[in-house]
Amino acid sequence: MKQRKTIPWNFSEKQRDYLTRCQSATYNFAEGAVRSGKTVCNILAFARALEHSPDKLHLATGVTIAAAKLNLGDCNGFGLEHLFRGRCRWGRYHDNPALFTETATGTKIILFAGGGKADSYKRIRGNSYGMWLATEVNKHHLADDDTCFIQEAFNRQLAAKDRRVFWDFNPDYPRHPIYTKYVDAFVKEGLNVNYMHFTIFDNPSVGKKQLESILRQYREGSVWYRRWILGERCAAEGLIFPQFTENPDRWIRDVPPDDIAFVSLGCDYGGTSSRTVFTAVGIREGYRGICVLACRRLAQGKGKITPDTLEREFVSFVFDVEKRFRCRPRYAFMDSEGQYLTNGIRTACAAAGLSVAICDCKKVTINDRIACKMRLINEERWSVLRDCTAVIESTAEQVWDESIPDRRKDDGTTDVDTADAEEYAWSCWLKYF
Repeated sequence: MKQRKTIPWNFSEKQRDYLTRCQSATYNFAEGAVRSGKTVCNILAFARALEHSPDKLHLATGVTIAAAKLNLGDCNGFGLEHLFRGRCRWGRYHDNPALFTETATGTKIILFAGGGKADSYKRIRGNSYGMWLATEVNKHHLADDDTCFIQEAFNRQLAAKDRRVFWDFNPDYPRHPIYTKYVDAFVKEGLNVNYMHFTIFDNPSVGKKQLESILRQYREGSVWYRRWILGERCAAEGLIFPQFTENPDRWIRDVPPDDIAFVSLGCDYGGTSSRTVFTAVGIREGYRGICVLACRRLAQGKGKITPDTLEREFVSFVFDVEKRFRCRPRYAFMDSEGQYLTNGIRTACAAAGLSVAICDCKKVTINDRIACKMRLINEERWSVLRDCTAVIESTAEQVWDESIPDRRKDDGTTDVDTADAEEYAWSCWLKYF
Protein backbone atom coordinates (compact mmCIF):
# COMPACT_ATOMS: atom_id res chain seq x y z
CA MET A 1 0.00 0.00 0.00
CA LYS A 2 1.42 3.33 -1.05
CA GLN A 3 1.31 5.89 1.78
CA ARG A 4 1.09 9.60 1.06
CA LYS A 5 2.18 10.69 4.51
CA THR A 6 4.39 9.10 7.12
CA ILE A 7 2.36 7.59 9.95
CA PRO A 8 4.27 6.78 13.16
CA TRP A 9 3.60 3.03 13.34
CA ASN A 10 5.03 1.24 16.36
CA PHE A 11 3.89 -2.37 16.67
CA SER A 12 4.79 -5.04 19.21
CA GLU A 13 5.58 -8.60 18.19
CA LYS A 14 2.08 -9.71 19.22
CA GLN A 15 0.52 -7.00 17.09
CA ARG A 16 2.74 -7.90 14.12
CA ASP A 17 1.76 -11.55 14.49
CA TYR A 18 -1.91 -10.61 14.44
CA LEU A 19 -1.43 -8.42 11.36
CA THR A 20 0.37 -11.22 9.53
CA ARG A 21 -2.46 -13.65 10.17
CA CYS A 22 -5.01 -11.05 9.05
CA GLN A 23 -3.75 -11.51 5.50
CA SER A 24 -5.25 -14.99 5.21
CA ALA A 25 -7.99 -15.23 7.86
CA THR A 26 -11.67 -14.67 7.12
CA TYR A 27 -12.62 -13.66 10.67
CA ASN A 28 -10.21 -11.37 12.52
CA PHE A 29 -11.14 -10.71 16.16
CA ALA A 30 -9.04 -8.34 18.30
CA GLU A 31 -10.22 -8.37 21.91
CA GLY A 32 -8.58 -6.58 24.79
CA ALA A 33 -7.89 -3.57 26.94
CA VAL A 34 -8.26 0.10 26.10
CA ARG A 35 -5.30 1.63 24.28
CA SER A 36 -3.97 -1.82 23.37
CA GLY A 37 -3.74 -0.96 19.66
CA LYS A 38 -6.42 -3.40 18.52
CA THR A 39 -8.40 -0.84 16.48
CA VAL A 40 -5.28 0.47 14.73
CA CYS A 41 -4.26 -3.10 13.85
CA ASN A 42 -7.64 -3.83 12.29
CA ILE A 43 -7.73 -0.56 10.36
CA LEU A 44 -4.33 -1.29 8.84
CA ALA A 45 -5.25 -4.89 8.04
CA PHE A 46 -8.53 -3.77 6.44
CA ALA A 47 -6.74 -1.08 4.39
CA ARG A 48 -4.18 -3.60 3.11
CA ALA A 49 -6.91 -6.01 2.06
CA LEU A 50 -8.91 -3.20 0.46
CA GLU A 51 -6.12 -2.49 -2.03
CA HIS A 52 -6.70 -5.81 -3.79
CA SER A 53 -10.29 -6.65 -2.86
CA PRO A 54 -12.43 -7.70 -5.85
CA ASP A 55 -15.50 -6.19 -4.15
CA LYS A 56 -16.42 -2.53 -4.57
CA LEU A 57 -18.66 -1.83 -1.55
CA HIS A 58 -17.50 -2.38 2.05
CA LEU A 59 -18.81 -1.64 5.54
CA ALA A 60 -17.33 0.18 8.54
CA THR A 61 -19.40 0.35 11.74
CA GLY A 62 -19.34 1.64 15.30
CA VAL A 63 -22.02 1.97 17.95
CA THR A 64 -23.08 5.17 16.16
CA ILE A 65 -22.19 6.68 12.80
CA ALA A 66 -20.22 9.38 14.61
CA ALA A 67 -18.25 6.75 16.52
CA ALA A 68 -17.52 4.85 13.31
CA LYS A 69 -16.22 7.98 11.55
CA LEU A 70 -14.19 9.08 14.56
CA ASN A 71 -12.69 5.72 15.55
CA LEU A 72 -12.24 4.15 12.12
CA GLY A 73 -12.12 7.10 9.75
CA ASP A 74 -9.89 9.37 11.83
CA CYS A 75 -8.53 7.27 14.73
CA ASN A 76 -6.18 10.01 15.96
CA GLY A 77 -4.30 10.11 12.68
CA PHE A 78 -4.21 6.32 12.14
CA GLY A 79 -7.61 5.97 10.48
CA LEU A 80 -8.66 5.14 6.95
CA GLU A 81 -8.81 8.75 5.77
CA HIS A 82 -5.15 9.12 6.78
CA LEU A 83 -3.98 5.83 5.30
CA PHE A 84 -5.54 6.81 1.99
CA ARG A 85 -4.68 10.50 2.20
CA GLY A 86 -4.66 12.08 -1.25
CA ARG A 87 -6.72 9.33 -2.83
CA CYS A 88 -9.96 9.34 -0.84
CA ARG A 89 -12.87 11.69 -0.23
CA TRP A 90 -15.91 11.74 2.04
CA GLY A 91 -19.32 11.64 0.41
CA ARG A 92 -22.65 9.83 0.65
CA TYR A 93 -23.81 6.48 -0.67
CA HIS A 94 -27.57 5.79 -0.53
CA ASP A 95 -27.93 8.49 2.15
CA ASN A 96 -25.14 7.03 4.30
CA PRO A 97 -21.75 8.68 4.87
CA ALA A 98 -19.09 6.91 2.87
CA LEU A 99 -15.38 7.12 2.13
CA PHE A 100 -14.66 6.84 -1.61
CA THR A 101 -11.16 5.43 -1.97
CA GLU A 102 -8.87 4.91 -4.94
CA THR A 103 -6.96 1.64 -4.67
CA ALA A 104 -4.67 -0.48 -6.80
CA THR A 105 -7.75 -2.29 -8.10
CA GLY A 106 -10.06 0.65 -8.66
CA THR A 107 -12.47 2.79 -6.67
CA LYS A 108 -13.81 1.27 -3.45
CA ILE A 109 -16.68 2.62 -1.35
CA ILE A 110 -16.60 2.20 2.44
CA LEU A 111 -20.05 2.83 3.87
CA PHE A 112 -20.08 4.04 7.50
CA ALA A 113 -22.97 3.09 9.78
CA GLY A 114 -23.99 2.85 13.42
CA GLY A 115 -25.02 -0.53 14.80
CA GLY A 116 -26.05 0.22 18.36
CA LYS A 117 -29.82 0.67 18.03
CA ALA A 118 -32.59 -1.88 17.54
CA ASP A 119 -33.41 -0.45 14.11
CA SER A 120 -29.80 0.05 12.96
CA TYR A 121 -30.00 -2.94 10.64
CA LYS A 122 -32.26 -0.91 8.34
CA ARG A 123 -29.36 1.37 7.36
CA ILE A 124 -27.34 -1.48 5.84
CA ARG A 125 -30.12 -3.63 4.43
CA GLY A 126 -30.32 -3.93 0.64
CA ASN A 127 -26.57 -3.68 -0.04
CA SER A 128 -23.96 -6.38 -0.54
CA TYR A 129 -20.61 -5.83 1.15
CA GLY A 130 -17.23 -7.40 0.62
CA MET A 131 -15.44 -6.69 3.90
CA TRP A 132 -16.71 -5.49 7.26
CA LEU A 133 -14.64 -3.44 9.72
CA ALA A 134 -16.27 -2.91 13.15
CA THR A 135 -15.19 -1.26 16.38
CA GLU A 136 -16.81 -1.99 19.76
CA VAL A 137 -18.75 -4.75 18.08
CA ASN A 138 -20.03 -6.11 21.42
CA LYS A 139 -22.02 -2.86 21.75
CA HIS A 140 -23.75 -3.40 18.40
CA HIS A 141 -27.36 -4.49 18.64
CA LEU A 142 -27.65 -8.20 19.33
CA ALA A 143 -30.96 -10.03 19.21
CA ASP A 144 -32.50 -13.42 18.45
CA ASP A 145 -34.68 -12.02 15.67
CA ASP A 146 -34.14 -10.19 12.38
CA THR A 147 -33.30 -6.91 14.16
CA CYS A 148 -29.86 -8.29 15.06
CA PHE A 149 -27.37 -5.92 13.44
CA ILE A 150 -24.50 -8.40 13.47
CA GLN A 151 -26.51 -11.10 11.75
CA GLU A 152 -27.79 -8.62 9.19
CA ALA A 153 -24.24 -7.50 8.39
CA PHE A 154 -23.18 -11.13 7.93
CA ASN A 155 -26.16 -11.71 5.63
CA ARG A 156 -25.12 -8.68 3.55
CA GLN A 157 -21.72 -10.35 2.95
CA LEU A 158 -23.06 -13.60 1.51
CA ALA A 159 -22.47 -12.48 -2.09
CA ALA A 160 -18.94 -11.17 -1.41
CA LYS A 161 -16.15 -12.36 -3.69
CA ASP A 162 -13.64 -12.06 -0.82
CA ARG A 163 -15.57 -12.13 2.46
CA ARG A 164 -13.51 -10.66 5.32
CA VAL A 165 -14.41 -9.52 8.86
CA PHE A 166 -12.35 -7.32 11.19
CA TRP A 167 -13.75 -6.80 14.71
CA ASP A 168 -12.36 -5.12 17.79
CA PHE A 169 -13.98 -4.98 21.22
CA ASN A 170 -13.27 -4.59 24.92
CA PRO A 171 -13.90 -7.67 27.08
CA ASP A 172 -17.41 -8.13 28.42
CA TYR A 173 -19.04 -10.54 30.85
CA PRO A 174 -18.12 -14.16 30.03
CA ARG A 175 -21.53 -15.26 28.76
CA HIS A 176 -22.08 -12.25 26.51
CA PRO A 177 -23.66 -13.26 23.16
CA ILE A 178 -20.66 -11.87 21.27
CA TYR A 179 -18.75 -14.88 22.63
CA THR A 180 -21.44 -17.57 22.78
CA LYS A 181 -22.88 -16.85 19.32
CA TYR A 182 -19.86 -15.59 17.42
CA VAL A 183 -16.25 -15.33 18.63
CA ASP A 184 -15.91 -18.49 20.74
CA ALA A 185 -18.50 -20.33 18.68
CA PHE A 186 -16.60 -19.65 15.43
CA VAL A 187 -13.35 -20.88 16.97
CA LYS A 188 -15.07 -24.03 18.27
CA GLU A 189 -16.60 -24.69 14.84
CA GLY A 190 -13.14 -24.57 13.25
CA LEU A 191 -13.80 -21.57 11.01
CA ASN A 192 -10.93 -19.56 9.58
CA VAL A 193 -10.52 -17.35 12.68
CA ASN A 194 -7.61 -15.12 13.64
CA TYR A 195 -8.20 -14.28 17.32
CA MET A 196 -5.85 -12.26 19.49
CA HIS A 197 -6.17 -11.01 23.04
CA PHE A 198 -4.38 -7.76 23.88
CA THR A 199 -3.61 -5.92 27.11
CA ILE A 200 -2.58 -2.29 27.44
CA PHE A 201 0.95 -3.51 28.11
CA ASP A 202 1.12 -5.01 24.59
CA ASN A 203 1.09 -1.55 22.99
CA PRO A 204 4.54 0.03 22.71
CA SER A 205 2.97 3.32 21.63
CA VAL A 206 1.72 3.96 25.17
CA GLY A 207 4.52 5.74 27.02
CA LYS A 208 5.28 5.35 30.72
CA LYS A 209 3.67 8.63 31.80
CA GLN A 210 0.58 7.99 29.70
CA LEU A 211 0.29 4.48 31.08
CA GLU A 212 0.51 5.76 34.65
CA SER A 213 -2.20 8.32 33.89
CA ILE A 214 -4.50 5.66 32.44
CA LEU A 215 -3.94 3.29 35.36
CA ARG A 216 -4.93 6.01 37.83
CA GLN A 217 -8.38 6.19 36.26
CA TYR A 218 -9.37 2.73 37.46
CA ARG A 219 -9.43 1.10 40.88
CA GLU A 220 -7.23 -2.00 40.83
CA GLY A 221 -9.38 -5.09 41.11
CA SER A 222 -12.56 -3.39 39.89
CA VAL A 223 -14.50 -4.80 36.95
CA TRP A 224 -13.38 -1.86 34.78
CA TYR A 225 -9.71 -2.36 35.72
CA ARG A 226 -9.89 -6.05 34.93
CA ARG A 227 -11.66 -5.48 31.61
CA TRP A 228 -10.11 -2.27 30.34
CA ILE A 229 -6.55 -2.61 31.68
CA LEU A 230 -5.94 -6.35 31.95
CA GLY A 231 -8.34 -7.20 29.12
CA GLU A 232 -10.12 -9.91 31.12
CA ARG A 233 -13.62 -11.18 30.60
CA CYS A 234 -15.35 -10.84 33.96
CA ALA A 235 -18.78 -10.35 35.48
CA ALA A 236 -19.63 -7.20 37.42
CA GLU A 237 -20.52 -8.05 41.00
CA GLY A 238 -20.73 -6.53 44.47
CA LEU A 239 -20.50 -2.84 45.28
CA ILE A 240 -20.20 -0.48 42.32
CA PHE A 241 -18.12 2.16 44.14
CA PRO A 242 -16.37 0.15 46.89
CA GLN A 243 -13.63 2.74 47.45
CA PHE A 244 -16.25 5.35 48.30
CA THR A 245 -18.13 2.94 50.54
CA GLU A 246 -14.96 2.13 52.46
CA ASN A 247 -13.91 5.76 53.03
CA PRO A 248 -16.59 8.30 52.00
CA ASP A 249 -14.96 11.20 53.89
CA ARG A 250 -12.26 11.28 51.24
CA TRP A 251 -14.79 12.70 48.75
CA ILE A 252 -17.08 14.67 51.10
CA ARG A 253 -16.62 18.44 51.29
CA ASP A 254 -17.94 21.13 53.62
CA VAL A 255 -17.71 23.88 51.00
CA PRO A 256 -17.76 23.78 47.20
CA PRO A 257 -14.52 24.13 45.21
CA ASP A 258 -13.76 27.69 44.15
CA ASP A 259 -13.61 26.92 40.43
CA ILE A 260 -17.28 26.14 39.70
CA ALA A 261 -18.00 27.30 36.14
CA PHE A 262 -21.76 26.72 36.17
CA VAL A 263 -24.49 24.76 37.93
CA SER A 264 -26.58 22.06 36.28
CA LEU A 265 -29.66 20.26 37.65
CA GLY A 266 -30.93 16.72 37.24
CA CYS A 267 -34.40 15.34 37.87
CA ASP A 268 -35.61 11.75 38.10
CA TYR A 269 -39.35 11.28 38.48
CA GLY A 270 -39.02 7.87 40.07
CA GLY A 271 -41.69 5.21 39.83
CA THR A 272 -44.95 4.48 41.61
CA SER A 273 -43.04 3.06 44.58
CA SER A 274 -39.97 5.31 44.47
CA ARG A 275 -39.16 8.97 44.96
CA THR A 276 -38.81 11.96 42.68
CA VAL A 277 -35.36 13.48 43.14
CA PHE A 278 -33.77 16.82 42.22
CA THR A 279 -30.01 17.33 42.28
CA ALA A 280 -27.70 20.27 41.61
CA VAL A 281 -24.09 19.77 40.56
CA GLY A 282 -21.31 22.24 40.01
CA ILE A 283 -19.33 21.70 36.82
CA ARG A 284 -15.77 22.81 37.45
CA GLU A 285 -13.85 25.00 35.01
CA GLY A 286 -12.43 23.13 32.05
CA TYR A 287 -14.61 20.14 32.97
CA ARG A 288 -11.94 19.11 35.42
CA GLY A 289 -14.50 17.66 37.78
CA ILE A 290 -17.92 17.63 39.44
CA CYS A 291 -19.17 18.61 42.88
CA VAL A 292 -22.68 17.64 43.97
CA LEU A 293 -24.06 20.75 45.66
CA ALA A 294 -27.65 19.98 46.65
CA CYS A 295 -30.24 17.22 46.60
CA ARG A 296 -33.96 17.07 47.37
CA ARG A 297 -36.10 13.91 47.54
CA LEU A 298 -39.84 14.37 47.45
CA ALA A 299 -42.06 12.34 49.73
CA GLN A 300 -44.33 10.92 47.04
CA GLY A 301 -43.67 8.77 44.00
CA LYS A 302 -44.58 9.63 40.40
CA GLY A 303 -47.95 7.93 40.67
CA LYS A 304 -48.94 9.84 43.81
CA ILE A 305 -47.43 13.32 43.55
CA THR A 306 -49.55 15.97 41.82
CA PRO A 307 -48.11 18.00 38.94
CA ASP A 308 -48.78 21.22 40.88
CA THR A 309 -46.74 19.98 43.85
CA LEU A 310 -43.94 18.83 41.58
CA GLU A 311 -43.77 22.18 39.79
CA ARG A 312 -43.85 24.12 43.06
CA GLU A 313 -41.10 21.96 44.58
CA PHE A 314 -38.86 22.29 41.52
CA VAL A 315 -39.19 26.09 41.37
CA SER A 316 -38.45 26.22 45.09
CA PHE A 317 -35.38 24.01 44.61
CA VAL A 318 -34.04 26.28 41.86
CA PHE A 319 -34.45 29.37 44.02
CA ASP A 320 -32.81 27.62 47.00
CA VAL A 321 -29.79 26.64 44.91
CA GLU A 322 -29.48 30.15 43.53
CA LYS A 323 -29.71 31.76 46.97
CA ARG A 324 -27.30 29.37 48.65
CA PHE A 325 -24.60 29.29 45.97
CA ARG A 326 -25.20 32.74 44.44
CA CYS A 327 -25.37 31.16 41.03
CA ARG A 328 -28.51 30.60 39.00
CA PRO A 329 -28.54 27.08 37.49
CA ARG A 330 -27.89 27.14 33.76
CA TYR A 331 -29.46 23.82 32.73
CA ALA A 332 -31.93 21.27 34.08
CA PHE A 333 -31.92 17.77 32.58
CA MET A 334 -35.19 15.98 33.19
CA ASP A 335 -36.29 12.35 33.18
CA SER A 336 -37.43 11.73 29.60
CA GLU A 337 -40.12 9.29 30.79
CA GLY A 338 -42.37 12.09 32.07
CA GLN A 339 -42.85 14.55 29.23
CA TYR A 340 -46.13 15.91 30.58
CA LEU A 341 -44.46 16.61 33.94
CA THR A 342 -41.49 18.28 32.23
CA ASN A 343 -43.79 20.50 30.19
CA GLY A 344 -45.51 21.63 33.38
CA ILE A 345 -42.16 22.38 35.04
CA ARG A 346 -41.03 24.35 31.98
CA THR A 347 -44.16 26.49 32.15
CA ALA A 348 -43.84 26.98 35.92
CA CYS A 349 -40.20 28.09 35.61
CA ALA A 350 -41.10 30.61 32.93
CA ALA A 351 -43.92 31.99 35.09
CA ALA A 352 -41.50 32.33 38.02
CA GLY A 353 -39.02 34.26 35.88
CA LEU A 354 -36.40 31.51 35.90
CA SER A 355 -34.16 31.37 32.84
CA VAL A 356 -32.89 27.83 33.42
CA ALA A 357 -32.97 25.75 30.21
CA ILE A 358 -35.25 22.73 30.74
CA CYS A 359 -34.02 19.79 28.63
CA ASP A 360 -34.54 16.05 28.39
CA CYS A 361 -31.70 14.06 29.87
CA LYS A 362 -29.09 12.89 27.39
CA LYS A 363 -29.46 9.28 26.29
CA VAL A 364 -26.28 7.85 27.79
CA THR A 365 -26.19 4.22 28.91
CA ILE A 366 -26.23 3.63 32.66
CA ASN A 367 -22.95 1.74 32.48
CA ASP A 368 -21.26 4.61 30.64
CA ARG A 369 -22.44 6.95 33.40
CA ILE A 370 -21.18 4.55 36.05
CA ALA A 371 -17.81 4.15 34.33
CA CYS A 372 -17.39 7.93 34.08
CA LYS A 373 -18.25 8.46 37.75
CA MET A 374 -15.87 5.70 38.76
CA ARG A 375 -13.02 7.39 36.87
CA LEU A 376 -13.85 10.74 38.45
CA ILE A 377 -13.89 9.17 41.92
CA ASN A 378 -10.61 7.35 41.33
CA GLU A 379 -8.96 10.58 40.20
CA GLU A 380 -10.61 12.55 43.06
CA ARG A 381 -12.42 14.75 40.54
CA TRP A 382 -15.86 13.91 41.95
CA SER A 383 -17.00 15.26 45.31
CA VAL A 384 -20.19 15.89 47.27
CA LEU A 385 -21.20 18.37 49.94
CA ARG A 386 -21.77 16.88 53.37
CA ASP A 387 -25.47 17.73 53.61
CA CYS A 388 -26.28 15.82 50.38
CA THR A 389 -27.01 12.71 52.42
CA ALA A 390 -29.16 11.03 49.76
CA VAL A 391 -26.32 11.23 47.20
CA ILE A 392 -23.76 10.00 49.75
CA GLU A 393 -25.93 7.05 50.75
CA SER A 394 -26.86 6.18 47.17
CA THR A 395 -23.23 6.22 46.00
CA ALA A 396 -22.18 4.03 48.93
CA GLU A 397 -24.92 1.43 48.54
CA GLN A 398 -25.21 0.90 44.77
CA VAL A 399 -24.56 -2.71 43.76
CA TRP A 400 -24.49 -4.80 40.62
CA ASP A 401 -27.48 -7.02 39.99
CA GLU A 402 -26.35 -10.59 40.62
CA SER A 403 -29.09 -12.00 38.37
CA ILE A 404 -28.57 -9.76 35.30
CA PRO A 405 -25.02 -9.28 33.92
CA ASP A 406 -23.69 -5.72 33.92
CA ARG A 407 -26.89 -4.23 35.34
CA ARG A 408 -27.18 -1.89 38.32
CA LYS A 409 -29.61 -3.40 40.82
CA ASP A 410 -32.91 -1.55 40.66
CA ASP A 411 -35.44 -3.43 42.75
CA GLY A 412 -36.16 -0.84 45.44
CA THR A 413 -33.55 -2.12 47.87
CA THR A 414 -31.10 0.63 46.89
CA ASP A 415 -31.70 4.27 45.95
CA VAL A 416 -31.06 4.44 42.22
CA ASP A 417 -33.47 7.35 41.75
CA THR A 418 -30.95 9.70 43.37
CA ALA A 419 -28.18 8.13 41.29
CA ASP A 420 -30.13 8.76 38.08
CA ALA A 421 -30.92 12.37 39.03
CA GLU A 422 -27.27 13.08 39.82
CA GLU A 423 -26.03 11.47 36.61
CA TYR A 424 -28.61 13.28 34.47
CA ALA A 425 -27.18 16.59 35.73
CA TRP A 426 -23.72 15.95 34.21
CA SER A 427 -23.93 13.12 31.65
CA CYS A 428 -24.47 15.62 28.83
CA TRP A 429 -20.75 16.45 29.13
CA LEU A 430 -19.53 12.91 29.81
CA LYS A 431 -17.03 12.93 26.94
CA TYR A 432 -15.33 16.05 28.35
CA PHE A 433 -14.70 14.48 31.74
